[in-house]
Amino acid sequence: MRMTVLAAVLAASAFGAPATAWSESLTIGLAASTTSMDPQFYVVGPNSAMARNIFDGLVNQDQKQRIQPALAESWRVVDDTTWEFSLRANVKFHDGSAFSAADVVASINRVPLASQNSPSSFAAYVRDIAEVTAVDPLTVRIKTRGPTPLLLNNLSRIAILPAAMEKVPTQELNTGKGVIGTGPFKFASWTPDDRVVLERWDSYWGEKPAWDKVTFRVFKNSSARVAAILSGDVDMIESIPTADMRNIEKANALGVVNIAGNRIMYLHMDQARDESPFAKGPDGKNPLKNPDVRRALSLSINRQALVERIMDGQGAPAGQLVPDGYFGYDPAIKLDAYDPAKAKELLARAGYPGGFALTFHASNDRYPNDSKIAQAIGQMFSRIGIKTEVTTMPGSVYFTRASALEFSFIMGGAAVETGEASGVLGPILESYGEKAGQGNRGRYSNPQVDKALSEARATLDDARREQLLRQATETAMTDLGVIPVFFLANTWALKKSLSYEGRSDGYTLASDVKPK
Repeated sequence: MRMTVLAAVLAASAFGAPATAWSESLTIGLAASTTSMDPQFYVVGPNSAMARNIFDGLVNQDQKQRIQPALAESWRVVDDTTWEFSLRANVKFHDGSAFSAADVVASINRVPLASQNSPSSFAAYVRDIAEVTAVDPLTVRIKTRGPTPLLLNNLSRIAILPAAMEKVPTQELNTGKGVIGTGPFKFASWTPDDRVVLERWDSYWGEKPAWDKVTFRVFKNSSARVAAILSGDVDMIESIPTADMRNIEKANALGVVNIAGNRIMYLHMDQARDESPFAKGPDGKNPLKNPDVRRALSLSINRQALVERIMDGQGAPAGQLVPDGYFGYDPAIKLDAYDPAKAKELLARAGYPGGFALTFHASNDRYPNDSKIAQAIGQMFSRIGIKTEVTTMPGSVYFTRASALEFSFIMGGAAVETGEASGVLGPILESYGEKAGQGNRGRYSNPQVDKALSEARATLDDARREQLLRQATETAMTDLGVIPVFFLANTWALKKSLSYEGRSDGYTLASDVKPK
C-alpha cells in the first residue's frame, strides 16, 4: 500500500486520463493480460476478473461462487419459465446516468452482438432466454425457453451496461470509450499487455472500496511477478509459482493467501473400447473397463504427497469434482485413502495379479506442474505392479489428440464455472453426444447419471436439484467415471498491512483488498 499525494498524467497509457490528486492507492501484479475491455466479448478468466471490478450483473457470485443480490435486490419464480427481478433503486452508472430496467434489457440483448468473432462467447449464458422485458423502471421479467434452474448463475456472468451501449461494438469499448458500469471502480485507462488503471466510484451502491486508485500491472513472467512483490514495487500479486511459495512465506513483510480453487485435476480412462491402444492386459483386452482396476488406480495415488511435494501446498486432495461448500457437493463421499496394499488386492481380484501395460498421456504446459504430476502418478501406478510409461506433450497437440480418442489414460482439468456440480458433471461424465458430454474423453456412460443430470437441469426447486446432483455424483464416483486427484489452489501474496479473503474462481478484486 502506498500513501501518496500527487498529480499524475498517465502518459504511458493507451487512453489518456486527466491529472488527478490521489490520497491512497493500490498496485496489483497480475499473471495475465486483459485482452478486451468489453465485458461481454470473451469468456476467459483474466477478462472476467477485470470486468468484475468495473461492472455488476443482476446478481454476482461471492468468494465461493454462491449467488448474491447485486443490481437485482430480489427475484421470484412466477412459473416454470418466468422469472421476475426487483431492481435496486438509486443506482448510478459511472457516467452519472441512472440505472433502470431498460439497461438490463439492452445489456442482455447486446450479448449476441458482442459475441461476434469471440474465441469463447457469452452467448451460451443467454441462449435459454426467450424474452426479456421491462415491466416498469425497477422490474424486469425474463421468459425462458424451458425450466432453467441455472438462470441466476448464467446472469451472474452478464455485465450490465447503459442502454445506450446496446449497439456499440467491442472495438469501440477497446478504445476506452463506453467502458461504463455500476461497479466499485470506474475505468481510467488501459495499456494492453501492460496495465489497467481504475478509480474509485464514490457513488457506488455497495460498500465503498478503500482505494482511490488501483493500478493492475501485468507480469506474465512468474519470476518478474515474484520479484515485484519482494522488492515492494507492487502491493499484491496473484498466482504465486509453486517454486517460490516457501520463500514468499518466509518474507517477514509479506503474507500469503492459499485457498482451494474450483479447478479439479482428474484422470480420464477409456471405458468404451474392449481393446484400447495404450492399456493392455495379458489377454490384449482393456483393463480400464473393470471397476476394481479403476479403484486400485485411485487407491495407489498419494494425493497429499502430490499437493505437498510437487505443488508446494498449492492444492487440496479431491474425492469428487466440486470442492466443499459448492452446490451439489456430497459430504457422504469420502476421499480414497492412499492404500497400495489394497490396490494390489483389487488388481488381483480383477484378474491382473501381475499388473498390465499402460501408457499415461498428459500435457506439459497447460496446468501448473502438469508434467511432474503425471510422472509422479505414473511412478505410483508402477509401485502396484502396473507397467506404466508416461508421455507428455504441449497442450496444443495433446488436447486435440485426446479428443480424438487416440489415448487410453489421460489427465485433465475442469473448472466449476457455473458454481454448482452440474457445470463439471455434465461436460466430463454425461454420456457423449451432440449436445452432451463434450469433454467426456473416456466415453464413460451411465444412464442413472444421465437421468439425474437431465432432471436436475429442469428442476427449479433448489433442494431437489441438489439431491439429484448428489445422486449423479455418488453414482459416478462409485463407478469412478473419472478419478479425482486434487483441486488446484488459488494464491496471492500481499503486504502484511493488507488482507484478502481469496476466491475459489481465482478472481483478483480490488474492492476485496482491505487495509488492516
